[in-house]
Amino acid sequence: MDQFHTESYPEENLEWEPDSPRGWGGFRRFLIDLLETVLMALVLFLAINAVSARIRVESISMQPTLFAGDFVIVNKVAYKLGSPERGDIIVFRFPPDPEREPYIKRVVGLPGDRIAVANGRVYINDQPVIEPYIKAPPNYEMPEMVIPENELFVLGDNRNNSSDSHHWGTVPMEYVIGKAEVVYWPPSEWQVLNEQTAVAADS
Repeated sequence: MDQFHTESYPEENLEWEPDSPRGWGGFRRFLIDLLETVLMALVLFLAINAVSARIRVESISMQPTLFAGDFVIVNKVAYKLGSPERGDIIVFRFPPDPEREPYIKRVVGLPGDRIAVANGRVYINDQPVIEPYIKAPPNYEMPEMVIPENELFVLGDNRNNSSDSHHWGTVPMEYVIGKAEVVYWPPSEWQVLNEQTAVAADS
């Protein structure tokens, strides 16, 4: 009769070994990866907040360019790297009360400009200005003034429904938070701002 040699095998060890990929070593690696991801996200968040801000338009003063409820990305370093230009849309602290919520308006006058409003037109250095973005011509007049150094003259695109420089004066540059760049919400209103819309004088 054939003889068969039999061997006994130890039962498979089912204990959770600390150094196995499924053990504490793997769990520790998972925690490290998670922490690295969280730290990276935090660094990116702080970096993005350092150079940009997101604001929600609350008024009708910038219609038809911006509407109440629009969300806008603001470039906070634009004027650390360059200077404002006529036509820029800026966000700034309200000069009569800097603790109030920020305002958003369009730059119309730069330091040294002579500016006046008459006969439904804005005049800069005696030249009438082309303004294709306004809702309607201004129905008010403003005597000529000279914009002081390091200050800006701003108006809302909805000229006749806007609290702006023709009411309370110019905006000091140190009050400027940044340059409005993009409307990102709602999607139907998405647009790049300040795109070839600088104020220009009639020839």
